[in-house]
Amino acid sequence: MLSIPAYLEKNYWWAYVHPRAVQLFEREWLVNLILFGNYNRLRNLALDQLGASIHGKTLQVACVYGNLTARLIDRMAPAATLKVIDILPIQLANLAHKTAADPRVALSRCDASALPDPDGSFDQALMFFLLHEQPEATRRQTLQEALRVLRPGGKLVIVDYHRPRAWHPMRPLLSLIFKHLEPFAMDLWVHGIKDYLPRGVSVTQLKHSTAFGGLYQILVLEPTASLRNETLFCASNSVSK
Repeated sequence: MLSIPAYLEKNYWWAYVHPRAVQLFEREWLVNLILFGNYNRLRNLALDQLGASIHGKTLQVACVYGNLTARLIDRMAPAATLKVIDILPIQLANLAHKTAADPRVALSRCDASALPDPDGSFDQALMFFLLHEQPEATRRQTLQEALRVLRPGGKLVIVDYHRPRAWHPMRPLLSLIFKHLEPFAMDLWVHGIKDYLPRGVSVTQLKHSTAFGGLYQILVLEPTASLRNETLFCASNSVSK
């Protein structure tokens, strides 16, 4: 039986766990406001890394507010598939409610740091503003799992926070928000995401760029060899649409 991680219930009940959180945050204008007007730009930058027409098997690691998943589905080729995983049933139910039924798409309740999928199951994976919400150990394991389930030559697309320029007008506000509401987010101001990759893993950095004065980053990694993990920690509870 899967349980909600303690860090998630303690620190993010107000954003993801409580039913009223979904009612509040599932608003396009609010998501855009939280990202200082950059949601559409960052969404499109993420999807562009997957391609104008997305082929093969795609893994989206964690549900997100807004229309990212719907736009991803719009780009999928007829034979492509998408699997979206999340630990919270309420988030999976919300995503199912706001996207049209599609036999190419499956939702699965699972911990991002312990995926049930065999090695090399996917052609590409997407993490959109996930890593800054995880404590370091969970972040490291999530990255390891995402790379493990990608085939060699696949693609991991990550969009998340980044240390802004010293002059950035939003820097003091973000520091305050992180201090009180996002206790793990400051890690990405101190270290690069690649610092959290598992030791010894072979990856190629295909892209790393920043946006909005360095406040956000887009990182694309390609595993160049299969990352094996003999122990699978999670039994998936699939939700078909």
